[in-house]
Amino acid sequence: MKSPCQMLRIIAAIFVFLTATVVAIKVPNPNYADALTKSILFFEGQRSGKLPPNQLMTWRKDSALHDGADKGVDLVGGYYDAGDNVKFHFPMAFTTTMLAWSVEQFRNSMGPDLKHAMEAIKWSTDYFLKATNIPNVVYAQVGNAEGDHNCWERPEDMDTPRTAFAVTTQAPGSEVSAEIAAALAATSIVFKPTDPAYSKSLVNRAIQVFEFADKYRGSYNDSIGPWVCPFYCNYNGYNDELLWAAAWLLKATRKPMYWNYVKQNIINFKSDMESGLSEFGWDAKHAGINVLISKFVLDKPSNANPFLPYADTFVCSVLPESPTNTVIYTPGGLMYKSGICNMQNPTALSFLLLTYARYMKSRVIRCGNIDVTQKMLIRFARSQVNYILGRNPMNMSYMVGFGTKFPQRIHHRGASLPSIDQHPENIGCKEGTQYFLSESPNPNLHIGAVVGGPDIKDYFADYRPNSGQSEPATYVNAPLVGLLAYFKAHP
Repeated sequence: MKSPCQMLRIIAAIFVFLTATVVAIKVPNPNYADALTKSILFFEGQRSGKLPPNQLMTWRKDSALHDGADKGVDLVGGYYDAGDNVKFHFPMAFTTTMLAWSVEQFRNSMGPDLKHAMEAIKWSTDYFLKATNIPNVVYAQVGNAEGDHNCWERPEDMDTPRTAFAVTTQAPGSEVSAEIAAALAATSIVFKPTDPAYSKSLVNRAIQVFEFADKYRGSYNDSIGPWVCPFYCNYNGYNDELLWAAAWLLKATRKPMYWNYVKQNIINFKSDMESGLSEFGWDAKHAGINVLISKFVLDKPSNANPFLPYADTFVCSVLPESPTNTVIYTPGGLMYKSGICNMQNPTALSFLLLTYARYMKSRVIRCGNIDVTQKMLIRFARSQVNYILGRNPMNMSYMVGFGTKFPQRIHHRGASLPSIDQHPENIGCKEGTQYFLSESPNPNLHIGAVVGGPDIKDYFADYRPNSGQSEPATYVNAPLVGLLAYFKAHP
Protein backbone atom coordinates (compact mmCIF):
# COMPACT_ATOMS: atom_id res chain seq x y z
CA MET A 1 0.00 0.00 0.00
CA LYS A 2 1.48 3.35 -1.04
CA SER A 3 1.39 6.30 1.36
CA PRO A 4 -0.59 9.46 0.49
CA CYS A 5 2.72 11.28 -0.16
CA GLN A 6 3.85 8.57 -2.56
CA MET A 7 0.50 8.72 -4.35
CA LEU A 8 0.75 12.49 -4.67
CA ARG A 9 4.24 12.19 -6.16
CA ILE A 10 3.00 9.60 -8.66
CA ILE A 11 0.05 11.80 -9.66
CA ALA A 12 2.38 14.79 -10.02
CA ALA A 13 4.77 12.81 -12.18
CA ILE A 14 1.91 11.66 -14.42
CA PHE A 15 0.70 15.25 -14.71
CA VAL A 16 4.16 16.48 -15.69
CA PHE A 17 4.47 13.69 -18.27
CA LEU A 18 1.06 14.44 -19.79
CA THR A 19 1.74 18.17 -19.80
CA ALA A 20 5.08 17.66 -21.51
CA THR A 21 3.40 15.40 -24.06
CA VAL A 22 0.78 18.04 -24.85
CA VAL A 23 3.45 20.74 -25.16
CA ALA A 24 5.51 18.50 -27.44
CA ILE A 25 2.48 18.05 -29.69
CA LYS A 26 1.51 21.71 -29.75
CA VAL A 27 4.94 23.27 -30.16
CA PRO A 28 6.58 22.47 -33.51
CA ASN A 29 10.31 22.04 -33.83
CA PRO A 30 12.23 25.17 -34.88
CA ASN A 31 12.97 25.82 -38.53
CA TYR A 32 16.31 24.02 -38.64
CA ALA A 33 16.88 24.87 -42.31
CA ASP A 34 16.63 28.60 -41.60
CA ALA A 35 18.88 28.26 -38.57
CA LEU A 36 21.47 26.33 -40.59
CA THR A 37 21.67 29.02 -43.26
CA LYS A 38 22.09 31.71 -40.61
CA SER A 39 24.62 29.76 -38.56
CA ILE A 40 26.92 29.65 -41.60
CA LEU A 41 26.26 33.27 -42.59
CA PHE A 42 27.62 34.28 -39.17
CA PHE A 43 31.15 33.47 -40.32
CA GLU A 44 31.00 36.22 -42.93
CA GLY A 45 30.67 38.75 -40.13
CA GLN A 46 33.84 37.37 -38.53
CA ARG A 47 36.02 37.58 -41.62
CA SER A 48 39.28 39.45 -41.55
CA GLY A 49 41.10 40.67 -44.64
CA LYS A 50 39.97 41.54 -48.16
CA LEU A 51 36.31 40.57 -48.45
CA PRO A 52 35.07 38.79 -51.59
CA PRO A 53 32.56 40.25 -54.07
CA ASN A 54 29.88 37.77 -52.95
CA GLN A 55 30.00 38.92 -49.32
CA LEU A 56 26.42 38.89 -48.01
CA MET A 57 27.11 40.50 -44.62
CA THR A 58 27.50 43.90 -46.26
CA TRP A 59 27.88 45.96 -43.09
CA ARG A 60 31.37 44.44 -42.84
CA LYS A 61 34.18 45.84 -45.02
CA ASP A 62 37.86 45.07 -45.65
CA SER A 63 40.05 45.09 -42.54
CA ALA A 64 43.57 44.25 -41.31
CA LEU A 65 45.06 44.32 -44.82
CA HIS A 66 48.65 44.54 -43.57
CA ASP A 67 48.65 41.67 -41.08
CA GLY A 68 52.04 39.96 -41.01
CA ALA A 69 53.89 42.97 -42.41
CA ASP A 70 55.83 43.38 -39.15
CA LYS A 71 57.39 39.95 -39.81
CA GLY A 72 57.64 40.27 -43.59
CA VAL A 73 54.95 37.66 -44.24
CA ASP A 74 51.38 37.68 -45.57
CA LEU A 75 48.90 36.96 -42.79
CA VAL A 76 45.90 38.72 -44.31
CA GLY A 77 42.65 36.79 -43.87
CA GLY A 78 41.29 34.35 -41.34
CA TYR A 79 38.70 35.03 -38.66
CA TYR A 80 38.24 37.19 -35.60
CA ASP A 81 37.34 34.76 -32.83
CA ALA A 82 34.48 36.56 -31.13
CA GLY A 83 33.48 40.18 -30.49
CA ASP A 84 37.01 41.54 -30.65
CA ASN A 85 39.48 42.11 -33.50
CA VAL A 86 42.31 39.71 -32.62
CA LYS A 87 43.09 36.58 -34.63
CA PHE A 88 43.73 33.83 -32.08
CA HIS A 89 44.84 30.81 -34.11
CA PHE A 90 44.22 28.13 -31.46
CA PRO A 91 40.42 28.61 -31.29
CA MET A 92 40.34 29.52 -35.00
CA ALA A 93 41.87 26.15 -35.84
CA PHE A 94 39.41 24.28 -33.62
CA THR A 95 36.57 26.18 -35.28
CA THR A 96 37.89 25.05 -38.66
CA THR A 97 38.22 21.42 -37.57
CA MET A 98 34.62 21.41 -36.32
CA LEU A 99 33.27 23.08 -39.46
CA ALA A 100 35.09 20.45 -41.51
CA TRP A 101 33.77 17.62 -39.31
CA SER A 102 30.27 19.06 -39.67
CA VAL A 103 30.54 18.92 -43.46
CA GLU A 104 32.28 15.53 -43.46
CA GLN A 105 29.44 14.06 -41.41
CA PHE A 106 26.41 15.89 -42.76
CA ARG A 107 27.20 17.28 -46.21
CA ASN A 108 24.36 15.28 -47.79
CA SER A 109 21.88 17.08 -45.54
CA MET A 110 23.09 20.62 -46.24
CA GLY A 111 21.59 21.25 -49.67
CA PRO A 112 22.45 24.74 -50.99
CA ASP A 113 24.13 25.59 -47.67
CA LEU A 114 26.96 23.16 -48.44
CA LYS A 115 28.60 25.64 -50.81
CA HIS A 116 28.62 28.36 -48.15
CA ALA A 117 29.87 25.98 -45.46
CA MET A 118 32.81 25.01 -47.66
CA GLU A 119 33.53 28.66 -48.39
CA ALA A 120 33.60 29.31 -44.63
CA ILE A 121 36.09 26.48 -44.14
CA LYS A 122 38.32 27.51 -47.05
CA TRP A 123 38.47 31.09 -45.78
CA SER A 124 40.25 29.65 -42.76
CA THR A 125 42.43 26.98 -44.37
CA ASP A 126 43.69 29.38 -47.03
CA TYR A 127 44.84 31.51 -44.11
CA PHE A 128 46.44 28.61 -42.25
CA LEU A 129 48.41 27.67 -45.34
CA LYS A 130 49.92 31.17 -45.11
CA ALA A 131 50.49 30.86 -41.35
CA THR A 132 52.45 27.61 -41.79
CA ASN A 133 54.29 28.46 -45.01
CA ILE A 134 57.74 28.63 -43.38
CA PRO A 135 59.06 25.22 -42.24
CA ASN A 136 59.22 24.85 -38.45
CA VAL A 137 57.46 28.17 -37.92
CA VAL A 138 53.76 28.38 -37.08
CA TYR A 139 52.10 31.75 -36.60
CA ALA A 140 49.80 31.51 -33.60
CA GLN A 141 48.24 34.97 -33.23
CA VAL A 142 47.90 38.33 -34.92
CA GLY A 143 47.07 41.38 -32.84
CA ASN A 144 47.91 42.65 -29.40
CA ALA A 145 45.03 41.42 -27.24
CA GLU A 146 45.58 43.88 -24.39
CA GLY A 147 45.61 46.83 -26.77
CA ASP A 148 42.63 45.53 -28.72
CA HIS A 149 40.53 44.90 -25.61
CA ASN A 150 41.28 48.43 -24.42
CA CYS A 151 39.44 49.81 -27.46
CA TRP A 152 35.92 49.56 -28.80
CA GLU A 153 36.37 50.12 -32.52
CA ARG A 154 35.35 48.60 -35.82
CA PRO A 155 37.76 46.14 -37.40
CA GLU A 156 37.82 48.51 -40.40
CA ASP A 157 39.22 51.28 -38.14
CA MET A 158 41.75 49.31 -36.11
CA ASP A 159 44.79 51.28 -35.03
CA THR A 160 46.01 48.96 -32.27
CA PRO A 161 49.22 46.93 -32.83
CA ARG A 162 48.82 44.05 -35.31
CA THR A 163 51.85 42.18 -34.04
CA ALA A 164 52.28 38.64 -35.37
CA PHE A 165 53.38 35.98 -32.88
CA ALA A 166 54.94 32.66 -33.94
CA VAL A 167 56.01 29.40 -32.31
CA THR A 168 59.29 27.87 -33.46
CA THR A 169 61.74 25.07 -32.71
CA GLN A 170 63.21 27.22 -29.94
CA ALA A 171 59.85 28.46 -28.64
CA PRO A 172 57.43 25.60 -29.41
CA GLY A 173 53.66 25.51 -29.30
CA SER A 174 52.49 21.94 -29.75
CA GLU A 175 48.82 22.61 -28.97
CA VAL A 176 48.28 25.37 -31.52
CA SER A 177 50.43 23.64 -34.15
CA ALA A 178 48.68 20.28 -33.71
CA GLU A 179 45.24 21.88 -33.82
CA ILE A 180 46.14 23.61 -37.08
CA ALA A 181 47.34 20.24 -38.41
CA ALA A 182 44.00 18.71 -37.40
CA ALA A 183 42.11 21.50 -39.18
CA LEU A 184 44.11 21.06 -42.38
CA ALA A 185 43.72 17.26 -42.30
CA ALA A 186 39.98 17.40 -41.63
CA THR A 187 39.49 19.94 -44.40
CA SER A 188 41.47 17.80 -46.84
CA ILE A 189 38.76 15.14 -46.42
CA VAL A 190 36.01 17.65 -47.17
CA PHE A 191 37.61 18.92 -50.40
CA LYS A 192 38.89 15.60 -51.71
CA PRO A 193 35.77 14.84 -53.85
CA THR A 194 35.57 18.29 -55.45
CA ASP A 195 39.10 19.73 -55.41
CA PRO A 196 41.66 16.92 -55.07
CA ALA A 197 44.63 19.23 -55.73
CA TYR A 198 43.64 21.55 -52.88
CA SER A 199 42.93 18.53 -50.68
CA LYS A 200 46.41 17.15 -51.33
CA SER A 201 48.07 20.46 -50.51
CA LEU A 202 46.16 20.57 -47.22
CA VAL A 203 47.03 17.06 -46.10
CA ASN A 204 50.69 17.48 -47.07
CA ARG A 205 50.91 20.65 -44.99
CA ALA A 206 49.04 18.94 -42.13
CA ILE A 207 51.68 16.19 -42.08
CA GLN A 208 54.51 18.75 -41.93
CA VAL A 209 52.88 20.82 -39.19
CA PHE A 210 52.07 17.74 -37.12
CA GLU A 211 55.68 16.55 -37.34
CA PHE A 212 56.80 19.96 -36.10
CA ALA A 213 54.28 19.90 -33.23
CA ASP A 214 55.33 16.40 -32.18
CA LYS A 215 59.09 16.77 -32.56
CA TYR A 216 59.38 20.11 -30.79
CA ARG A 217 57.09 19.61 -27.85
CA GLY A 218 56.09 22.44 -25.58
CA SER A 219 53.18 24.71 -24.76
CA TYR A 220 52.69 28.08 -26.33
CA ASN A 221 51.85 29.27 -22.81
CA ASP A 222 55.60 29.22 -22.21
CA SER A 223 56.69 30.67 -25.55
CA ILE A 224 54.14 33.42 -26.28
CA GLY A 225 52.10 33.26 -23.08
CA PRO A 226 52.14 36.99 -22.31
CA TRP A 227 50.19 37.59 -25.53
CA VAL A 228 47.83 34.60 -25.67
CA CYS A 229 47.02 34.54 -21.95
CA PRO A 230 44.66 34.92 -20.23
CA PHE A 231 42.46 34.93 -23.31
CA TYR A 232 43.30 31.53 -24.82
CA CYS A 233 45.78 29.95 -22.45
CA ASN A 234 46.08 26.20 -22.79
CA TYR A 235 44.89 24.72 -19.49
CA ASN A 236 44.77 21.06 -20.50
CA GLY A 237 48.26 20.49 -21.88
CA TYR A 238 49.14 19.66 -25.47
CA ASN A 239 49.00 15.85 -25.42
CA ASP A 240 45.33 15.83 -26.40
CA GLU A 241 45.99 18.04 -29.43
CA LEU A 242 48.78 15.71 -30.60
CA LEU A 243 46.43 12.72 -30.40
CA TRP A 244 43.60 14.69 -32.02
CA ALA A 245 45.80 15.70 -34.96
CA ALA A 246 47.10 12.16 -35.40
CA ALA A 247 43.51 10.85 -35.39
CA TRP A 248 42.54 13.27 -38.14
CA LEU A 249 45.62 12.37 -40.16
CA LEU A 250 44.66 8.73 -39.77
CA LYS A 251 41.22 9.53 -41.14
CA ALA A 252 42.66 11.63 -43.98
CA THR A 253 45.50 9.30 -45.05
CA ARG A 254 44.63 5.84 -43.67
CA LYS A 255 48.34 5.38 -42.98
CA PRO A 256 49.16 2.77 -40.29
CA MET A 257 51.77 5.07 -38.77
CA TYR A 258 49.03 7.35 -37.44
CA TRP A 259 47.02 4.44 -36.06
CA ASN A 260 50.17 3.22 -34.29
CA TYR A 261 50.79 6.72 -32.95
CA VAL A 262 47.27 7.00 -31.55
CA LYS A 263 47.31 3.48 -30.04
CA GLN A 264 50.68 4.00 -28.37
CA ASN A 265 50.09 7.50 -27.09
CA ILE A 266 46.59 6.90 -25.77
CA ILE A 267 48.47 4.73 -23.26
CA ASN A 268 51.32 7.21 -22.74
CA PHE A 269 48.84 10.02 -22.14
CA LYS A 270 46.49 7.86 -20.05
CA SER A 271 46.36 10.12 -17.00
CA ASP A 272 45.65 13.15 -19.21
CA MET A 273 42.89 11.34 -21.06
CA GLU A 274 41.13 9.92 -18.01
CA SER A 275 41.06 13.28 -16.27
CA GLY A 276 39.16 14.88 -19.14
CA LEU A 277 36.89 12.26 -20.67
CA SER A 278 33.87 14.58 -20.63
CA GLU A 279 35.80 17.62 -21.91
CA PHE A 280 35.60 18.92 -25.45
CA GLY A 281 36.21 22.38 -26.85
CA TRP A 282 38.95 24.62 -28.20
CA ASP A 283 41.17 23.74 -25.22
CA ALA A 284 40.36 20.08 -24.57
CA LYS A 285 39.98 17.39 -27.24
CA HIS A 286 39.70 14.31 -25.01
CA ALA A 287 36.10 13.28 -25.73
CA GLY A 288 36.47 14.19 -29.40
CA ILE A 289 39.44 11.87 -29.86
CA ASN A 290 37.54 8.86 -28.58
CA VAL A 291 34.40 9.57 -30.59
CA LEU A 292 36.45 10.14 -33.75
CA ILE A 293 38.47 6.94 -33.27
CA SER A 294 35.35 4.93 -32.35
CA LYS A 295 34.42 5.00 -36.04
CA PHE A 296 37.51 2.92 -36.76
CA VAL A 297 37.14 0.40 -33.94
CA LEU A 298 33.41 -0.35 -33.69
CA ASP A 299 33.75 -3.09 -36.29
CA LYS A 300 37.05 -4.37 -34.86
CA PRO A 301 36.57 -5.52 -31.25
CA SER A 302 40.28 -6.23 -30.86
CA ASN A 303 41.00 -2.50 -31.24
CA ALA A 304 38.14 -1.27 -29.04
CA ASN A 305 40.15 -0.62 -25.87
CA PRO A 306 40.40 1.96 -24.49
CA PHE A 307 38.60 4.08 -27.09
CA LEU A 308 35.07 2.68 -26.79
CA PRO A 309 35.13 2.51 -22.97
CA TYR A 310 36.36 6.12 -22.91
CA ALA A 311 33.66 7.23 -25.38
CA ASP A 312 31.01 5.38 -23.38
CA THR A 313 32.23 7.07 -20.19
CA PHE A 314 31.84 10.40 -21.95
CA VAL A 315 28.22 9.58 -22.81
CA CYS A 316 27.45 8.48 -19.25
CA SER A 317 29.02 11.62 -17.81
CA VAL A 318 26.83 13.91 -19.92
CA LEU A 319 23.33 12.47 -20.19
CA PRO A 320 21.10 13.85 -17.40
CA GLU A 321 19.38 10.49 -16.80
CA SER A 322 22.71 8.70 -16.29
CA PRO A 323 23.52 7.81 -12.66
CA THR A 324 27.15 8.79 -13.33
CA ASN A 325 26.32 12.16 -14.89
CA THR A 326 28.76 14.92 -13.93
CA VAL A 327 27.28 17.79 -15.94
CA ILE A 328 25.16 20.56 -14.44
CA TYR A 329 21.90 21.57 -16.13
CA THR A 330 19.77 24.68 -15.80
CA PRO A 331 16.15 24.16 -14.65
CA GLY A 332 15.15 24.58 -18.31
CA GLY A 333 17.46 21.74 -19.37
CA LEU A 334 20.50 23.49 -20.87
CA MET A 335 23.92 22.00 -20.24
CA TYR A 336 25.78 24.47 -18.07
CA LYS A 337 29.41 25.01 -17.14
CA SER A 338 30.45 28.13 -15.28
CA GLY A 339 32.82 30.46 -17.06
CA ILE A 340 32.78 32.61 -20.15
CA CYS A 341 30.52 31.69 -23.07
CA ASN A 342 28.70 28.63 -21.78
CA MET A 343 27.00 27.93 -25.12
CA GLN A 344 30.21 26.39 -26.48
CA ASN A 345 29.57 23.40 -24.21
CA PRO A 346 26.07 22.34 -25.35
CA THR A 347 26.96 22.79 -29.04
CA ALA A 348 30.29 20.93 -28.96
CA LEU A 349 29.20 18.11 -26.64
CA SER A 350 25.88 17.65 -28.45
CA PHE A 351 27.74 17.37 -31.74
CA LEU A 352 29.85 14.56 -30.27
CA LEU A 353 26.81 12.75 -28.90
CA LEU A 354 24.99 12.96 -32.22
CA THR A 355 28.06 11.79 -34.13
CA TYR A 356 28.67 8.91 -31.73
CA ALA A 357 25.00 7.93 -31.98
CA ARG A 358 25.32 7.64 -35.74
CA TYR A 359 28.48 5.57 -35.38
CA MET A 360 27.06 3.19 -32.75
CA LYS A 361 23.81 2.43 -34.64
CA SER A 362 22.07 -0.39 -32.72
CA ARG A 363 24.76 -0.74 -30.05
CA VAL A 364 23.57 -0.05 -26.48
CA ILE A 365 25.69 1.76 -23.87
CA ARG A 366 25.30 0.77 -20.24
CA CYS A 367 25.36 3.70 -17.79
CA GLY A 368 24.90 2.13 -14.35
CA ASN A 369 21.42 0.64 -14.48
CA ILE A 370 20.40 2.62 -17.57
CA ASP A 371 20.62 1.38 -21.16
CA VAL A 372 21.45 4.24 -23.52
CA THR A 373 20.42 3.87 -27.15
CA GLN A 374 21.09 5.79 -30.32
CA LYS A 375 17.65 7.40 -30.13
CA MET A 376 18.32 8.70 -26.61
CA LEU A 377 21.51 10.46 -27.71
CA ILE A 378 19.81 12.01 -30.73
CA ARG A 379 16.85 13.13 -28.61
CA PHE A 380 19.19 14.76 -26.09
CA ALA A 381 21.17 16.58 -28.80
CA ARG A 382 17.90 17.86 -30.25
CA SER A 383 16.83 19.17 -26.84
CA GLN A 384 19.98 21.30 -26.61
CA VAL A 385 19.56 22.66 -30.13
CA ASN A 386 15.89 23.42 -29.50
CA TYR A 387 16.77 25.26 -26.29
CA ILE A 388 19.26 27.44 -28.19
CA LEU A 389 16.67 28.20 -30.87
CA GLY A 390 13.91 29.27 -28.49
CA ARG A 391 12.40 26.38 -26.57
CA ASN A 392 13.50 27.66 -23.17
CA PRO A 393 12.11 29.52 -20.13
CA MET A 394 12.92 32.92 -21.68
CA ASN A 395 11.08 31.92 -24.88
CA MET A 396 13.86 33.50 -26.87
CA SER A 397 16.31 32.37 -29.51
CA TYR A 398 19.97 32.76 -28.62
CA MET A 399 20.81 33.01 -32.32
CA VAL A 400 20.70 36.57 -33.63
CA GLY A 401 18.17 36.98 -36.42
CA PHE A 402 16.40 33.68 -35.76
CA GLY A 403 12.81 33.80 -34.56
CA THR A 404 10.99 36.87 -33.30
CA LYS A 405 12.85 37.31 -30.01
CA PHE A 406 16.64 37.21 -29.91
CA PRO A 407 19.56 39.20 -28.39
CA GLN A 408 19.69 42.80 -29.62
CA ARG A 409 22.79 44.10 -27.83
CA ILE A 410 25.46 41.49 -28.43
CA HIS A 411 29.01 42.12 -27.24
CA HIS A 412 30.54 42.62 -30.68
CA ARG A 413 32.44 45.67 -31.86
CA GLY A 414 31.51 45.58 -35.53
CA ALA A 415 27.84 44.87 -34.88
CA SER A 416 27.45 47.52 -32.16
CA LEU A 417 29.10 50.39 -34.05
CA PRO A 418 27.59 52.10 -37.10
CA SER A 419 28.87 50.59 -40.33
CA ILE A 420 31.15 52.39 -42.78
CA ASP A 421 28.10 52.93 -45.00
CA GLN A 422 26.29 54.73 -42.17
CA HIS A 423 29.32 56.51 -40.69
CA PRO A 424 32.23 56.81 -43.16
CA GLU A 425 34.41 58.77 -40.73
CA ASN A 426 36.90 56.94 -38.55
CA ILE A 427 35.70 56.00 -35.04
CA GLY A 428 38.72 56.03 -32.73
CA CYS A 429 39.67 53.71 -29.90
CA LYS A 430 37.77 55.46 -27.11
CA GLU A 431 35.15 57.10 -29.36
CA GLY A 432 33.39 53.76 -29.53
CA THR A 433 32.79 53.65 -25.78
CA GLN A 434 29.51 55.55 -26.10
CA TYR A 435 28.20 52.79 -28.37
CA PHE A 436 29.49 50.09 -26.04
CA LEU A 437 27.60 51.59 -23.10
CA SER A 438 24.48 52.49 -25.07
CA GLU A 439 21.26 50.69 -24.23
CA SER A 440 20.14 50.92 -27.86
CA PRO A 441 20.04 47.77 -30.00
CA ASN A 442 23.05 47.11 -32.21
CA PRO A 443 22.76 48.98 -35.52
CA ASN A 444 24.06 45.94 -37.49
CA LEU A 445 22.32 42.59 -37.30
CA HIS A 446 25.00 39.91 -36.93
CA ILE A 447 22.76 37.20 -38.33
CA GLY A 448 23.48 33.70 -37.06
CA ALA A 449 25.62 34.75 -34.09
CA VAL A 450 24.97 32.49 -31.09
CA VAL A 451 25.74 34.28 -27.84
CA GLY A 452 27.11 32.92 -24.58
CA GLY A 453 23.58 32.37 -23.34
CA PRO A 454 21.65 32.38 -20.08
CA ASP A 455 22.90 31.91 -16.54
CA ILE A 456 22.46 28.85 -14.36
CA LYS A 457 18.85 29.90 -13.67
CA ASP A 458 17.95 30.26 -17.37
CA TYR A 459 18.00 34.05 -17.14
CA PHE A 460 19.54 36.13 -19.91
CA ALA A 461 20.40 39.81 -19.58
CA ASP A 462 20.53 41.41 -23.03
CA TYR A 463 23.35 43.70 -21.95
CA ARG A 464 26.38 44.48 -24.13
CA PRO A 465 28.99 44.86 -21.35
CA ASN A 466 28.12 41.40 -20.02
CA SER A 467 30.43 39.57 -22.42
CA GLY A 468 30.01 36.20 -20.71
CA GLN A 469 26.37 36.07 -21.76
CA SER A 470 26.18 38.37 -24.77
CA GLU A 471 29.35 37.65 -26.80
CA PRO A 472 29.26 35.24 -29.75
CA ALA A 473 32.20 33.05 -30.81
CA THR A 474 33.13 31.08 -33.90
CA TYR A 475 33.70 27.88 -31.91
CA VAL A 476 30.09 28.01 -30.69
CA ASN A 477 28.66 28.08 -34.21
CA ALA A 478 31.02 25.56 -35.83
CA PRO A 479 29.63 22.36 -34.22
CA LEU A 480 26.11 23.80 -34.37
CA VAL A 481 26.37 23.78 -38.18
CA GLY A 482 26.57 19.98 -38.15
CA LEU A 483 23.76 19.60 -35.63
CA LEU A 484 21.44 21.83 -37.63
CA ALA A 485 22.24 20.02 -40.87
CA TYR A 486 21.24 16.71 -39.30
CA PHE A 487 18.03 17.99 -37.74
CA LYS A 488 17.11 19.78 -40.95
CA ALA A 489 17.11 16.35 -42.62
CA HIS A 490 15.43 14.67 -39.62
CA PRO A 491 12.87 17.24 -38.39
